[in-house]
Amino acid sequence: MAPMGIRLSPLGVAVFCLLGVGVIYHLYAGVISSRLAAFRQRRTVDLRDLLAVSVEAAELGGREVKTVRDDNSLKEKSKGKTKEGANEPLTMGDLQSHRKMFNLLKNTFPEVTVNSEEHDNVVDHATWSREIPADILKNVKGGNDVPAESITVWIDPLDATQEYTENLVKYVTTMVCVAVDGKPVIGVIHQPFTGFTAWALVGHRSNMHARSSYSVNPPKVIVSRSHAGKVKGFVQDAFGNGTTVIGAGGAGYKVLSLLEMPLSETASIDQADVYMHITIIKKWDICAGAALLNALGGQMTTLKGEDIDYSGTPVNKGGLVASVGVDHKALLEKLPNWDPEKH
Repeated sequence: MAPMGIRLSPLGVAVFCLLGVGVIYHLYAGVISSRLAAFRQRRTVDLRDLLAVSVEAAELGGREVKTVRDDNSLKEKSKGKTKEGANEPLTMGDLQSHRKMFNLLKNTFPEVTVNSEEHDNVVDHATWSREIPADILKNVKGGNDVPAESITVWIDPLDATQEYTENLVKYVTTMVCVAVDGKPVIGVIHQPFTGFTAWALVGHRSNMHARSSYSVNPPKVIVSRSHAGKVKGFVQDAFGNGTTVIGAGGAGYKVLSLLEMPLSETASIDQADVYMHITIIKKWDICAGAALLNALGGQMTTLKGEDIDYSGTPVNKGGLVASVGVDHKALLEKLPNWDPEKH
């Protein structure tokens, strides 16, 4: 309250307040602007670092998968049944691998979206070793920075769980895929029971190669062993009754069957010319394989030849055809009409 007899001018008060605001702005403008700039600055991630972490995550999860299987401590449960009526088992191998893989990736890159086949609230404090494998360090340059918000990571902590429960461990893999703006750019497929890891960074390098030759008249087609649906008849309608159809577990395994494996690994894996799936499939199953094939000049598309968007919903409703070293478009032209959502 103003002293008695003194009347404050509203205009004077307003001017005084404006001067005060001006002084404060002058003193703190630099601080405010720098903090706003930092807030607006887009966080980026080096893809070489993300590739190295992806390899480490897949191998870390793989050790959990192997330990649980070797100890016969699966504690198998059922998540339900697929649309085709096949059981979807869940084991401690799935969960313990998920905990290691998911938390390692999120602890290292908290701003990146990570989607896993499994869901669990157990926190693991796994941290990246900061080591870049020698072959990646040699073949991939650093500085491949992309905005963190453009990245979606898909992990499959244990691919081929049904076969895992049956001790058909050659089909089992752990996988990590990195998509940028929906396009797969990093693929890692690790085989826990042999210790082999396949990796690729699209546009840069891979430790895998396409085989020197493939057959397409007719091709050997690899398909799902436990989620086959009516795929055998579909394949033979497309390529003839003499077509060899190989039933196998695990999407990761099926992609490796299209590639040239190291001599030490060839005895334990089938060789196919085309990988096909005619029912709904999840993106954590196929994204890593898509990146590997893309890096080697191959393709993985829907049955209609559409590119698969590896962002958003985890469901790919269009089936898939995967190949490398052959005319992918010619393969697609031989396929009969088919709607995966109706089968």
